[in-house]
Amino acid sequence: MGLAGIDLNLLIALDALLTECNVTRAARRTSVGQPAMSASLARLRKHFDDPLLVKEGRRLMRTPLAEALVSPVREALTAVESVMLRSSAFDPKTDRAAFSIVAADYVTMVLLRPLLGMIADEAPYVRISVRQVDVNFADQLRRGDVDMVIVPTELTGERLAFPCEQLFTDRFVLVVDRNHPDIGDEVTLDELTSLRYVAYSGGAVTPIADADLAALGVHLQVEVTTQGFVVVPFLITGTRLASLALERLARLLADAAGVRIVECPLSERSIHEVLYWNPRHTDDPAHQWLRSRIIRFARSLRHPTAPFVT
Repeated sequence: MGLAGIDLNLLIALDALLTECNVTRAARRTSVGQPAMSASLARLRKHFDDPLLVKEGRRLMRTPLAEALVSPVREALTAVESVMLRSSAFDPKTDRAAFSIVAADYVTMVLLRPLLGMIADEAPYVRISVRQVDVNFADQLRRGDVDMVIVPTELTGERLAFPCEQLFTDRFVLVVDRNHPDIGDEVTLDELTSLRYVAYSGGAVTPIADADLAALGVHLQVEVTTQGFVVVPFLITGTRLASLALERLARLLADAAGVRIVECPLSERSIHEVLYWNPRHTDDPAHQWLRSRIIRFARSLRHPTAPFVT
């Protein structure tokens, strides 16, 4: 059977079914009725001569063939969308677009939050979702599950094999309660090891600071862990705990959290946040528009230690 004999709408249904592993949710995802989605599943089963989804208890699970189809189906659908939805121009005032960006909550607060406020009036029909960084972010970008990824090169070990632009740099500082009685304006290596810490655990992603600490022979006395950067300063308030934090976020939250910033042996280490995207989107007008806004705003960020200009 040639491609002309295949209903490409089945590709959309297959993607939804493989993603949701649930007929009702797949129907809702594609804005069709459940009977229509059930009929699509029956046609797909006949086409592939495979059940694709099988019951295990009360759940539907993917068969080995269905598991193998997940990535190529997503890639094929992304390619079709890039062709059929392509336009020669993008007008942010009137055109609709949706983007997903992988970024840590630190980047969301420092870069994306103020940027989204600035472009809200310029692009009223643009929708942006932000996903947390996990170990699969490169595969998500390769498959087209997300549009952009913002991560530091220090996390990846080297630049990923995607088009990219460097956005901004930052550095580590120590954060303590503003009234901490035992800490001055800076700490030595010995003092760093004597403190008790709130630490970013990173979930499945290894925290960047861990390698630097290991190189210095430092083993922190960790009492509290969290998988978010933003909450850390607020867990320190009113305690003798300390934490390593990125300076831009620490300065942004210092007054609200009642903490102060202290120089430490890791403060000389910089991290470099980089924007990556799939090469399929390099020439897409809507994608170009959003990338240009992110890059321009990132490069306008003043150094975190520079004085405010009023």
